[in-house]
Amino acid sequence: MFFYLLAIIIIVLDQWTKWLIVKNMEIGESIKIIENFIYITSHRNSGAAWGILQGQLWFFYIITIIAVAGIIYYMQKYAKGKWLLGTSLGLMLGGAIGNLIDRVFRKEVVDFINTYIFGYDFPVFNIADSALVIGVALLIIHMIREEKAAKEKEHGENGTYHS
Repeated sequence: MFFYLLAIIIIVLDQWTKWLIVKNMEIGESIKIIENFIYITSHRNSGAAWGILQGQLWFFYIITIIAVAGIIYYMQKYAKGKWLLGTSLGLMLGGAIGNLIDRVFRKEVVDFINTYIFGYDFPVFNIADSALVIGVALLIIHMIREEKAAKEKEHGENGTYHS
C-alpha cells in the first residue's frame, strides 16, 4: 500500500508544480535559482525526452497505459516485502501517470526544471520525469542486488559451487 501512496504523492506534487508554472509563468519565461546551474523555465513538450516523437499523442497513450499496467502487475506480484523494488515501481507509476495526465488534458507535457550540467543545457524536465529516472535507477540497483544474491546462493559466499 505504501508504494501506491508514494505514486499518489508523486502525481499530486507533479500536477501541483505544473499548475503553478502554467498559472504564474509565460512559456519561455525563466527564473534563475543558481546561475549557470538550475533555472525554473516554463516549457511545453508534445513529445518525449529531447523533443523526440513530437505530436505522437496516441503512441504515448498506448505505451503509458501498457507501462502502467505492467508496473501495477509487478507491484502486486513481486514488490511485497521488497522495499527497493516497490519504491522504484511506485516512483515509476507516479511519474508515468503524472505525464499521462498532462497528455490527456493539455495535449502536451509541462516541463520547468532547466539544468546546466558541466555547461550542457540539459533538456527541461519535471517532477514526473525525475520520479521516472530515479525509479529506473532504483530498479537497476534492485536487479543488480538480486542477481548478486542469486549467485551467492548458487555458488556460496566464497564463490565455490554447492550442489
